[in-house]
Amino acid sequence: MASGNGDIEKRLWATADELRANSGLKASEYSTPVLGLIFLRYADYKFTLAEQLLKGKSGSRHDVTKEDYQAKGILFVPQNSRFSEILKLPEGTITGQTINDAMKAIEAENSNLKDALPKNYSSIEKTTLVELLKLISSISVDKEGDVFGKIYEYFLSNFASSEGAKGGEFYTPTSLVKLIVEIIEPYHGRILDPACGSGGMFVQSAHFIENHQKSPDSEIYVYGEEKTGDTVRLCKMNLAVHGLEGDIREGNTYYEDLHNSTGKFDFVMANPPFNVDKVDKERLKDDPRFPIGLPKTDNGNYLWIQIFYSALNATGRAGFVMANSAADARSSELEIRRQLIENKVVDAVVSIGPNFFYTVTLPCTLWFLDKGKSRTDRADKVLFLDARNIFRQVDRAHREFTSQQIEYVANIVRLYRGEGTENKNDSDILLNEKFPDGKYIDISGLCNVATIQEIENQGWSLNPGRYVGVVEGKPDDFDFKERLEELNEELEKLNIEAHGLEERIAENVLNLLQRNLE
Repeated sequence: MASGNGDIEKRLWATADELRANSGLKASEYSTPVLGLIFLRYADYKFTLAEQLLKGKSGSRHDVTKEDYQAKGILFVPQNSRFSEILKLPEGTITGQTINDAMKAIEAENSNLKDALPKNYSSIEKTTLVELLKLISSISVDKEGDVFGKIYEYFLSNFASSEGAKGGEFYTPTSLVKLIVEIIEPYHGRILDPACGSGGMFVQSAHFIENHQKSPDSEIYVYGEEKTGDTVRLCKMNLAVHGLEGDIREGNTYYEDLHNSTGKFDFVMANPPFNVDKVDKERLKDDPRFPIGLPKTDNGNYLWIQIFYSALNATGRAGFVMANSAADARSSELEIRRQLIENKVVDAVVSIGPNFFYTVTLPCTLWFLDKGKSRTDRADKVLFLDARNIFRQVDRAHREFTSQQIEYVANIVRLYRGEGTENKNDSDILLNEKFPDGKYIDISGLCNVATIQEIENQGWSLNPGRYVGVVEGKPDDFDFKERLEELNEELEKLNIEAHGLEERIAENVLNLLQRNLE
């Protein structure tokens, strides 16, 4: 992530990672405490600014109270918890318990942070802790304190990469999140992420609103659910260092609807775990979040899809990451997909190439639902977009979208919707090349608008490759590893189809036997 501070994020990360290597701690043991110290510095900075303002206004008429700070949306930071005060202590007296006590005191004064802050600093050696405090104190602060949010995001990204599979549980690559946000356009309203991880969807929604010259505080309120307590804490701190408030709760979304979500939300965004098995469907039988019925296949993908769908209000939009195999899944999952399409809520489907995630190399798909679409001229149509050839190669194993590419893909969706396009990141260069008249057209290998009848003819598939076709005259740049991954994905789809056929055959045999017995 580039910044206007001379790559301060990279410099801080390099130093922090060196300290970790010398401490002998694993990334998983080190990440939350470091992020907690960034939070502590941010909280002290914002508190100091508010203190100067409030004391200047109050004069001698009355003492400034905790309530005065909280009325301005500022966390109240007790004296002994202030980062600046801890730095003044003699180095030999600063221990892990010093920081633990500081965190506990902040939680005690701010109910929205109850049990949210890390308190495991005793596991870090005193010398390493002091060096970390000095490092984070070196952050040069902009007027609004935005640099803390940028550093927090950068550290989250790098910790996710370091932690491998565990990192993927709490972090979705920023460029994918930005694309989802740009397409569903959460200008105003209530936002739900029922698999919220560290809160990236919320943070990027706030950035989207800021980029359109509005204040996130007055435009959106965020709701999240996450099954892991440590990740809930990461999320709450992430919101705090970005100046956001939300209702983030710990729970298992399959079985617990902690926000009573049905029909309640303007926007839903998520990156759920793919292909989860052994979900106990007996516990879901009477759950209103599954209005189309429970899939018979032992796979959680279509449970998640219905959780997102059912949470939307009458004009709500959803954008989420999904396994490629879900687009062609058969049997009972096909029936759920058919009903979603016939209900005219599926708005767009975007294919994403491999290597966008830290933990898996396989490609994925972004689904976009829009409950208000049925009242537009897009009611009987779905946009399919193949973005597999749009990316920037970060290194040999990782890809991302540039800001220009994100805006370009989102603008294709805007043209399809009949909305005005944006050009904050010079995407008009790409857009004018493909859409010279400023109007949507189907382009082989890139995008195609299919009717519901055409989708039915394709067996209710939502796989963009079925509709978009191939790039005309594209040179052959065959990549063996990439092709092998694509073949493996295709094999997974065929296995799912075969399993669906087995289920149908078994059902038919059972029905025949029952008729004979009658």
